[in-house]
Amino acid sequence: MTALAEKDPAPIAAPQATVGGHVRDYIGRVRGGDIGPLPAIIGLLVLCTFFSIVRPAFLTPRNFANLFTQGAPVAIIAMGLIFVLLLGEIDLSAGFTSGVCAAVLAVLLTYHGWPWYGAVLAAILTGVVIGFVLGFLVSKVGVPSFVVTLAAFLGFQGVLLLLIRGGTNVSVADPVIRAIENNNLPPWLGWALTVLAIAGFAAVQLVRYGNRAKRGLTTEPLPVVLFRVAVLGGLLLFAMYVLNLERSINTIITSVKGAPIVIVLVGLLLVLGTFVLSRTTYGRHVYAVGGNAEAARRAGINVDRIRISAFVVGSSLASIGGIVLASKGGSVDPNTGGSNTLLYAVGAAVIGGTSLFGGKGKIRDAVLGGAVVAVIDNGMGLLDFSSGVKFCTTGVVLLAYAGVDALSRRRAAATGNR
Repeated sequence: MTALAEKDPAPIAAPQATVGGHVRDYIGRVRGGDIGPLPAIIGLLVLCTFFSIVRPAFLTPRNFANLFTQGAPVAIIAMGLIFVLLLGEIDLSAGFTSGVCAAVLAVLLTYHGWPWYGAVLAAILTGVVIGFVLGFLVSKVGVPSFVVTLAAFLGFQGVLLLLIRGGTNVSVADPVIRAIENNNLPPWLGWALTVLAIAGFAAVQLVRYGNRAKRGLTTEPLPVVLFRVAVLGGLLLFAMYVLNLERSINTIITSVKGAPIVIVLVGLLLVLGTFVLSRTTYGRHVYAVGGNAEAARRAGINVDRIRISAFVVGSSLASIGGIVLASKGGSVDPNTGGSNTLLYAVGAAVIGGTSLFGGKGKIRDAVLGGAVVAVIDNGMGLLDFSSGVKFCTTGVVLLAYAGVDALSRRRAAATGNR
């Protein structure tokens, strides 16, 4: 009897949700204001359909690859901005931060003969220092982030000019740096990485499902999990198939196949950023501070440290975006990181689903929003629209998504789903 009494109790069976119940629950969350990335996905589908109909060249393999190289720098900078936006702060200097870091890279490579890895490390460390200074002024001194980063936005334009000796154009000829945006993976390697990515995603989803079921927690229906894996896997396989098609105009002279190398960089940053925000204590603290800083402070979270670290992460990713910009253009000039870079990056984060009010957003938002921005810019370019029309359209789209965010938050507050 004693032995029987000491045996561990049987685990509680996990509640089994049905597919129909899961769908009804999702619809209820959407009606309650929790729309997630849905507007970005719908917008992306509508835009791609529209441009494909009015300009068939939009569907060609060459243009498909161009979308990735056009959107990569903006998406990377937007990933960093998401950390700042999650706190309800703003970084208006991210564009020229990327430009300054790109200038550091170019000057060290071209004028001082540094190896590419040393110049890359110096550029990223520059971003770290910039982020620390911005975060310190915001959290410790108490200057509003809008004012601090606006001042940095103006000041970094001068720093960029000083680094590149006025208005000169500093070329970046290092083959490794140039390859990031201009070279492609061998088709076999692209397929291998795609299969590896699908297998990794499937493993994460199934392990999470198994762990929750084992602990007696509510789980999504297994068919829903498998459907998610199948959809993502299908999209990745289709994208790799198109990218591995011949894109050269004259195949006798040269052959152009394979996914751009920058896709791997964006994918790695996406996985790393998603892991940090969703699976670490630090990520939970970022969301807590963004949701209610005072409550987070009372819970023992070092709010100032989180704020400083968010700006450091933001500027560090901006520096990587600057390296990609230098690779894309093959040079650094006074406009690197300027013009519409910041506006597109902020727009990408907001369009993807990150809230300007803090506490809501994911790294994937930068990729989705960056895709929307790239499709608008690319499609209108194919239609020969002027820059004025592009800016107006992007501004209207950004305003529309910001309005959707505000309305969804109001709806969530009204229904108690905040």
